[in-house]
Amino acid sequence: TLSSLVTNIQHSRLSCNSTTISSTSRCETCSAQSLDAFYFLQVRDMMAKRPEYLDDIPKMPDFLVALRPHTVWEKTPVKLFCTVQGNPRPIVKWYKGGAPVDPLSAPGKYKIENKYGVHMFKTCTLKHHTYKKLLFDLNSIEDDVKRVQSFKSVDNQPQFFDIPFLQLVLLILSNTVVFNCFEIVKVSFGVEGGSISLVCSMVVIPDLPNVPPIAQWYRDDKLLKAGKLAEMSVGGGAARLTLPHLAKDDEGLYTLRIFTKDGTAEHSAYLFVSDAAPSAAGAPGAPMSVKAYDINSDYVLVAWKPPNTVNEAAISGYFVDRCEAGSDTWVQCNDAPVKVCKYPVHGLKVGRSYHFRVRAVNSAGISRPSRKSDKVTALDDAESQRLQVISASTPFTPNPGYVTIPGEPTDVHASEVFKSYVVLSWSPPSPRGRAPLWYVIEKCLAGTGAWQRINTAVKLHSPRYPVFDLQDGQKYQFRVYSVNLYGSSEASAPSEPVEKVDEDGKGPGSVIATRNTKSSVFVQWDAPKSPKNLMGYYIDGRVVGAKEWFPCNHKPFKHTRFVVHGLIPGETYAFRVQAVNVFGLSEESQESSPIAVEPALATPSAPFGITMLSCDGASITLAWKSPKHCGGSKVNAYYVDKRNADSLVWKEVNQSAITERTCTVENLTEGTFYEFKVQAGNMAGVGVPSAPSAPMKCEAWTMDEPGPAYDLSFSEVRGHSLVVLWKAPVYTGASAVTGYFVEMAKKGSSEFVTLNEEAVSHRYLQATGLEEGATYVFKVRAVNASGVGKASQLSEPVCAKALPGTKEILASVDEETGDIFLSLEACEICETSKFVWSKNYKPIGDCPRVSVSTKGRTSRLTFTSPDKDDLGRYSVVVTDTDGVSGSHTLTEDALNTMLELSYAIRHPVVPLKHGLNYEILEKGHVRFWLQAVKLSPSVSYRFIVNDKEVTSGEGHKISHDVATGVIQMTVDHFTRANEGTYTVQIHDGKAKTQSSLVLVGDGEAFISHFSLSQSEKRKNISAETEYDMKTVVANVKKETTFHWYKEDDEIVPETPPNVMSGACALPIPLVTSALIHYLVFSSHTRLWMEEKSLISQSALSCCSYCVQPLIRRYQCRMRACGCKPCRESKIASSEKMRIGGTAEMAWMQICDPSDKEKGHYSIEISDGVKTHTRTFDLSGQGKEGINTLSRLNVSNQYRGRVVGGLPDVVTIMEQKSLSLTCTVWGEPTPEVTWFKNEQEVASTEHTKVTFDGGKFASLVINQVTPDDSGKYSINVRNKYGGEFVEITVSVYRHGEKIPEPKLGQPKTPAATPAATPAATPVPSEKAQKLRKIQNQGRCLCSVF
Repeated sequence: TLSSLVTNIQHSRLSCNSTTISSTSRCETCSAQSLDAFYFLQVRDMMAKRPEYLDDIPKMPDFLVALRPHTVWEKTPVKLFCTVQGNPRPIVKWYKGGAPVDPLSAPGKYKIENKYGVHMFKTCTLKHHTYKKLLFDLNSIEDDVKRVQSFKSVDNQPQFFDIPFLQLVLLILSNTVVFNCFEIVKVSFGVEGGSISLVCSMVVIPDLPNVPPIAQWYRDDKLLKAGKLAEMSVGGGAARLTLPHLAKDDEGLYTLRIFTKDGTAEHSAYLFVSDAAPSAAGAPGAPMSVKAYDINSDYVLVAWKPPNTVNEAAISGYFVDRCEAGSDTWVQCNDAPVKVCKYPVHGLKVGRSYHFRVRAVNSAGISRPSRKSDKVTALDDAESQRLQVISASTPFTPNPGYVTIPGEPTDVHASEVFKSYVVLSWSPPSPRGRAPLWYVIEKCLAGTGAWQRINTAVKLHSPRYPVFDLQDGQKYQFRVYSVNLYGSSEASAPSEPVEKVDEDGKGPGSVIATRNTKSSVFVQWDAPKSPKNLMGYYIDGRVVGAKEWFPCNHKPFKHTRFVVHGLIPGETYAFRVQAVNVFGLSEESQESSPIAVEPALATPSAPFGITMLSCDGASITLAWKSPKHCGGSKVNAYYVDKRNADSLVWKEVNQSAITERTCTVENLTEGTFYEFKVQAGNMAGVGVPSAPSAPMKCEAWTMDEPGPAYDLSFSEVRGHSLVVLWKAPVYTGASAVTGYFVEMAKKGSSEFVTLNEEAVSHRYLQATGLEEGATYVFKVRAVNASGVGKASQLSEPVCAKALPGTKEILASVDEETGDIFLSLEACEICETSKFVWSKNYKPIGDCPRVSVSTKGRTSRLTFTSPDKDDLGRYSVVVTDTDGVSGSHTLTEDALNTMLELSYAIRHPVVPLKHGLNYEILEKGHVRFWLQAVKLSPSVSYRFIVNDKEVTSGEGHKISHDVATGVIQMTVDHFTRANEGTYTVQIHDGKAKTQSSLVLVGDGEAFISHFSLSQSEKRKNISAETEYDMKTVVANVKKETTFHWYKEDDEIVPETPPNVMSGACALPIPLVTSALIHYLVFSSHTRLWMEEKSLISQSALSCCSYCVQPLIRRYQCRMRACGCKPCRESKIASSEKMRIGGTAEMAWMQICDPSDKEKGHYSIEISDGVKTHTRTFDLSGQGKEGINTLSRLNVSNQYRGRVVGGLPDVVTIMEQKSLSLTCTVWGEPTPEVTWFKNEQEVASTEHTKVTFDGGKFASLVINQVTPDDSGKYSINVRNKYGGEFVEITVSVYRHGEKIPEPKLGQPKTPAATPAATPAATPVPSEKAQKLRKIQNQGRCLCSVF
């Protein structure tokens, strides 16, 4: 080289100057070399100036790197690159179809860039019908000279050169394979005994059915082979792996690798397989990974992995079963459970093939069997080594080392040492002889020399043998003899001392859990200090605060880090780890610190939906949507970039962060197209930029209509509805915005439907009637006085499907404080999530009328002083989730109901099953009692008689029973001094109540009924044949009127009633048939009495004389209630004949009637002025009378009746739904019929009648109207009789005052008697409908 030559010359000069020149030739040589060095130095200087001279030399344009062909999909962006050289620098123009490409003709479609001589042409959307050629052919350069381009030189003198015309050709290359593998689900869950399929969709071009791509499935990096346990298929655009018989052996990481001409693609998914239901409660799970190895003719060593025990009892051992190949008969190999996960199976037949399985045992039972092992054959590998191949042509030559007696074995050692047994191994003797060989083993304590034979009864043919029955803590030595039919060898050298080892129970080290995704946690731990025979680890987890642990994996995991999947987002968990080896499970590690399931901190995802809101010719106002994923921290910054639509260079718009999602970009050129992109930032950094927006032309808006609405979002997405929300347009046009129209279409469809016929003034709309699972898109148009404005940007597609675990807002009252609140429990949440409450979709913020509290996954909105101003639609959105939200409309009815409940909680009342009643006992005792629904042990109460408190003492006995809720007082002797008002006041915690009973009468009959002894009451009373019905009604008005009826025929009494006094009387002559008398007055409270003939036409039934109001506000009392049931003599209350009553009714009950109870009965009713008597004949001849009594008893016991009744009055607002439900009973099952205004009700879509299970009868009226008002009734009847109940329904319109209830029947109806003999007169159908039911059950009425 030039530099090395110059260096040599300089070195020569130095040599010449340092020595004496002895001859002329040497000087000449130095001169020549000096001349060469001079020329070389000049050449070097010229080489440095070469680029300057080359720049001045003109050169024709040339392509250093030409265009190359491309095969692309339709509508796929394409980039074309080429490198051009020439002097001066050539000007490059792009052509398509012979016409120049103008980027401004279609803004955003073409991009042209030139960097350092590399030219790029990019088309954003390539359409098949637009591009027919996409290939530049250099060989046809001379034929395609179509155009002459000018190039300017340095001195601006034009020079012309011919350049080729660029043709664009699209070639479909059939030998190119395009493979796109769509990722399969990252995590799958299965159950032992079930089946599962892992499917990976893909696109292969060309898709040749007979030549599919090569696909391989791996589990934990081990290649899987197709078989009965793994079915594989490739084709139809998918690769599928089906596991038809799942077992815990199948748990692991599955990887699909696809091999194509272009390379390899792979995707992975983890499969979890949980335990199936145990064979017995508390039994352990099945073992797994059963494998047979160390296969010999004498035994086979079977090994397995233990199952995880989380909440079950510890495993005490295992049973090993074997089965010959081809048979289904399993034989248990060990009598007692083995504690180690290895077991040598003896008793196998040489040459037979076997399968093995294992079952775990604990104190609760035996587990399900494991999956059976692969087939193994009981053969000795050493025998195959002794085989000699002898040729037929070559005579057999005996081995010169042939012996008769074998040599001794060598290398005796313990190959495996466990707590329960030791496996000995040795090398066979050499020479061993030709006779069959077996072995004898001896053992001794180390150092004693006292040898003892082990296998006296077993001939061992294999050089391995497990030794049992070794003492703990002792060291043993072993030696082996070789034996054949000729004799025994010398003993082998003793083995090294062997001692059984204890299991290593030390667990893993510290466990650390860190955030991973919104449903998974990354767990890592330290390995045990001595990981001997380690098989893997089990990871357990639990929710913080819970006691139960759950398994995170069901197959031992070999590494010290694991990702726990399937966790609840936002929940807090703790984890622990156990090591697994052949001895079982180690001690549990310490718990990890609690960790909430949150995504790991990362940069936010890209914003999207960039739209133009307004433009004034010099600036553009933009808006965009927030990232779908915040990255685990709040998004607090946005950065905007811009560029011209025909350029590829981006420029920053803002250097300081923008906190809002709108931005005005200024200093723009009018008429120019611009593109924008946005990046979001959080505490982790700035995320990826959004996709470039569509090209936007900077042109001033002058239209009169408003601009587009923006920021369309969705809330409360459910299966058939969702709520669309948006923001008002920035550009309002010539006038203010007055409303909005919302349009909807299915994804992929261009047919939009307007959801609202009239423009809505608010900025939200609920879309209903959606198809569940379908995907929709929406757009919004604003309206002003000039018309309908531009449509908003199309919303993101939204699927009409609720999130798993979605819950609605609950409106309720706090049971402790009585506060009215709305609450929502989020189905998912993260650390940065917040509950944003709104009223009518306007954020509430700090409002004194409500307070918001959040605890865990639940947020509560509590009303401080609820009233009508709080009515409206409330909604809540959980930020940083996949759309968790809900709404609830608080109506006036619901608010009033909750206000009543709130008052009841803040002023609690002890609920009563029965109010204060009285009962006459033997010996003249009177028992006053009531029953509460529930009483606490700390209950306190007091009895007050005539405003004076009565305590337990002489003459009074007061007690209570917490279990039954009964409070009672027994009066020993009832005298005139005991008349008056009886009241019980109860205090139970914060709750209290009271109940009263008035016992006041005139004359001796009243007092004697309570005070006379049983002997004094035995007196015959002649039967009376007339009634004098009298009642006093409270709370009457001037307009109150009284009407008496008999069988629906009005009776006008001779003496008109005194309305203002409330007293009304009706004298009734001789009664000879069934009668129904009742009184109706303006308040619609009815006094009624019913009599029916049950024995004969001339006899009357037991009569009931009742005054029963239907609404609590009315009070109807009998001042005197004197009753004297008798049979030839006065009757006292006893266990056989019980007498009792309330303020409204007196009764007598005959228990277990027999022949002794036959006769004539009478009852005296005294009102203090007159005494009325009615009789009843039970003196039937022979068995007829008793049969009659029995029939009465049976009829009353098995007749159809309502055991869970109905309300008296229902007042409901229109458009609500009403459900009248009651529980009926009868044997046989009664028939149920509903009536409205005495007309039978048929089941329709509006009025639905159901009778479920012969027990529950319902009448549901959907969206009631005022026409549904009226009198409803239900008839329940079987062959023994029935009952009839009436309900009054009043429907009022929204905004109207709630009407006063109008009643049409008594509150306490009477039972309709059973079918009677033919001689008994049957009441008319109309009379039957008027009969009332004695309802002893609870009422059930729901309005929804």
